[in-house]
Amino acid sequence: MNACSDLYVLSTIACQLSEHLTKEEMELLSANLKALGEMLEVISTRQVVCRKPGKQQH
Repeated sequence: MNACSDLYVLSTIACQLSEHLTKEEMELLSANLKALGEMLEVISTRQVVCRKPGKQQH
């Protein structure tokens, strides 16, 4: 799947959700998905740092 396909799929999901969720529900879902993305970024970064030579893995 290329980047354009990803954007199309995400856009389609967003449009479908917006038809079935209230504004408040969309805001909460958006905040939760943002938090999930940030947590995944932290985990990914920590994995890279822990793999560097001289570092012990936990």
